[in-house]
Amino acid sequence: MDGQAEDRPNAWDPFGRPLFGGPEARALSRVGVVDIGSNSVRMVIFDGAARSPAYFFNEKVMCALGAGLSETNRLSPEGRSRALAALRRFAILAEAMDATPISVVATAAMRDAEDGPEFRAEIERETGLKPWVIDGTEEARLSAQGVLLGWPGAEGIVCDIGGSSMELAELKGGMVGLRGTSPLGPLKLREVSGGKKGLDRYIAQEIGRLVAPMPIAPPRLYLVGGSWRAIARLDMERRGYPLTVLHEYRMTRAALLETIDWIAGSDPDALRQKTGTSPDRMALVPYAAQVLRKLVAHLRPHEIAVSSYGIREGLLYEQMPADLRARDPLIEACRFAEQRAARQPGFGNRLYNFILPLFGAAGPDKRRLIRAACLLHDTAWRAHPDYRHEICFDSATQANLGGLEHWERVFLGVSLLHRYKNSRSGSRFEPLFSLLDADRMRQAEVLGKAMRFGAMFSLHAPDSLAELRHYPKKKQLELILAEAAVPLFGEVAAARFASLAKALGVETSVRVRRR
Repeated sequence: MDGQAEDRPNAWDPFGRPLFGGPEARALSRVGVVDIGSNSVRMVIFDGAARSPAYFFNEKVMCALGAGLSETNRLSPEGRSRALAALRRFAILAEAMDATPISVVATAAMRDAEDGPEFRAEIERETGLKPWVIDGTEEARLSAQGVLLGWPGAEGIVCDIGGSSMELAELKGGMVGLRGTSPLGPLKLREVSGGKKGLDRYIAQEIGRLVAPMPIAPPRLYLVGGSWRAIARLDMERRGYPLTVLHEYRMTRAALLETIDWIAGSDPDALRQKTGTSPDRMALVPYAAQVLRKLVAHLRPHEIAVSSYGIREGLLYEQMPADLRARDPLIEACRFAEQRAARQPGFGNRLYNFILPLFGAAGPDKRRLIRAACLLHDTAWRAHPDYRHEICFDSATQANLGGLEHWERVFLGVSLLHRYKNSRSGSRFEPLFSLLDADRMRQAEVLGKAMRFGAMFSLHAPDSLAELRHYPKKKQLELILAEAAVPLFGEVAAARFASLAKALGVETSVRVRRR
């Protein structure tokens, strides 16, 4: 079993400097991570909110360092050359972006190859970068911590697949528990002898060994890694799923098995062209699909979800104080966006207090969405007025946000659309509306129109100038204005108030609060 980072005092310090000033930190100082995998080499530069880092820069090169490793016990010569060229570029870029020193992590190919230490020395000599070669269980732990960065309180099993290995880690109570590693990466599977039957036996044997200590029927199986994302993207294609954001994409066991059968019976080139998958990645998908079929059959998870967060994000999570980890990544990202982009930073919380009486029965999950929308409501003000609603919707549904299910993305998108536009009829976003049921769609519209009305009092705190009282049983909405707010309740404000009432299905009344 394994605890959190603060329980590991001898843990390697990957960045050589504190990333967060303390638990009160709101912003992250720019920092870079390079992941030298068996199949790809990637550099990510993180920036933005401390609890919800954004991708300032993200570049990947498919080097296939681990190609042929099982036969030669050495790294691919071509892969070494391509990886070294990529790392030279990354070192220069990181310095130019003021993101040094960057943390460099190397996984299965470099830890297994006999010339791994030699290549590590060459990287350091040629680029100044110092790779940290981690073992499989540490790789599993960091990947699981990456999931925790985006999914606070995640419970279940994390499965991270790379080119030459596959790891499992248990998540329970916000902690990383049991961990295991296996040689089930697609690059290695291509070199297994014995034909189709030999490969099938090998996968079954390794899966059985890997999952034996793990709990069966976990609440969720979190999939981390490029091959899993490629399969999930194919699942979206087969289902005609309208939102092609992979993070937090959910699948059932039955649907996933249908997709695996569909992949096996389809032309790989046709699938690749439909989904934009690279040829190198698509060549590995059939092997990964065989592994996933057996893994799901053994574990029997209640749900399967894709995580775009893994080792790189896990390294950041490792550095976070406990109080910072406890914050909501969605709210922190929205608060950061408001501070950077809104005309009146801080107004979002006042707007939230003003409109909250309309949602008296809302639980904590719904209230966090309402707060997030209020924080984001003015961040697109620089856009042309005719397109603000579209920019808001695109941002909410496609932005790099953690702690947000797909339907919640669309809920935020619809509410922000109605912040700037009274009607959504004829919108190009209509295919995405199918992710909301009728009740959620109505609530999103009410939220958007409430923000649209509340923004009319944006010169001051709306909750000090006016008060909303909603009586659902009586189907009444009352607006109580302070005397100072009466001039603000002009024709446009009155029209927006009427539109809000129509969305709620209530009658209105307005009165002035006398001193």
